[in-house]
Amino acid sequence: MKLTTAILAAGAALSLTTAVIGAARLRQDARHQAERNEAVVARNQLDWLAQMSTNPDLAKLWTPEDMGVEEYMELLRANQLICTLSLRDRLGFVRDGHLPFFASVVMSSDVCRRYWHHFGDLRAREAEGDERAEHFTRVLDLAAKSHPRAQPAAV
Repeated sequence: MKLTTAILAAGAALSLTTAVIGAARLRQDARHQAERNEAVVARNQLDWLAQMSTNPDLAKLWTPEDMGVEEYMELLRANQLICTLSLRDRLGFVRDGHLPFFASVVMSSDVCRRYWHHFGDLRAREAEGDERAEHFTRVLDLAAKSHPRAQPAAV
């Protein structure tokens, strides 16, 4: 092999390697930006839930007609917990296979089960088309329905 051919081949290999590394870096940057955006949106939602769950005058504006303001505020506090778990899951802080455990812990709370009873269908509709959100919703729904207090009493 001539020296010039070897130099050209090495240059082409270096260029290809640089392009592959650059593309991987761009994908990683895009993923990190999406995660940052998700965290910002979640922070806004959690801030809104914090205000709604502590300010009766504000909560009154959004309370469903079939519910009292105090009950709605309690359910919003449960939603805060569920939203926090959802964010942790979406950002990869819930290890594979551990979501059912966390879901059962969340659904061991009566207020979380009441929240899920009232708003679980809404969350399922919101999750449609987002595979990860759909999985999260299914796992929480199963935990809510599987909790011993959610079962009808044996005769």
